[in-house]
Amino acid sequence: MIDRKNTYDYEDLLASGRGELFGEDFAKLPMPPMLMFDRIVHICGDGGEFGKGQVRAELDLNPDLWFYKCHFKNDPVMPGCLGLDALWQMVGFFLCWSGDPGKGRALGGEIKFKGQATDDKKLLEFQIDIKGHRRTPVPFGNATGTVKADGETIYEAKSLRVGLFPND
Repeated sequence: MIDRKNTYDYEDLLASGRGELFGEDFAKLPMPPMLMFDRIVHICGDGGEFGKGQVRAELDLNPDLWFYKCHFKNDPVMPGCLGLDALWQMVGFFLCWSGDPGKGRALGGEIKFKGQATDDKKLLEFQIDIKGHRRTPVPFGNATGTVKADGETIYEAKSLRVGLFPND
C-alpha cells in the first residue's frame, strides 16, 4: 500500500525521481534541473473543478535559475515548454499517488500563453484539476491546468494527457 500524503517537500520529490517514493515500478519525476517544482502544497483524489482530483505545486524563482541564463541572451524568461512540462509532471505524479504503476509519458495537451515568467518574478504556482482518470488498459490521466507567476495567470492548459506504460 502506498503511503499517500497530501503534501510533498523537495526531498520527497527527489525520492520520487530515484524511484524510492512510490517504488521502482512507478513513474519517476525528473531529477533537477528538469524537475520543475520545489514542492507539492496540496494533492487530493476528490477535489478540484471536476471532483476527481487536484494537485497544486510551487517553484521558487530567482535570477540564478539555469533557464534564465540560456533561453534568450539578455532577455531572461522561462521557456513556456518548461511550465507545460511541470503540469505534465504533476499529472504523472497524481497517477502514481493514486496507485497506478508504469513509466510516465506525456501524450498531449492544449496551451494558451498569457504572460511570462521573467527573472523578476518570485513564485510560480501550478495547479491541475483531474478531468478523467482510468486504470485500464493503461493508466491514463486527463487534466486542465494553470500556471501563475506572482499571482497572475500566465498559462492555461486543457487536455493535459499522461499515460503510464508497462516497465519492460
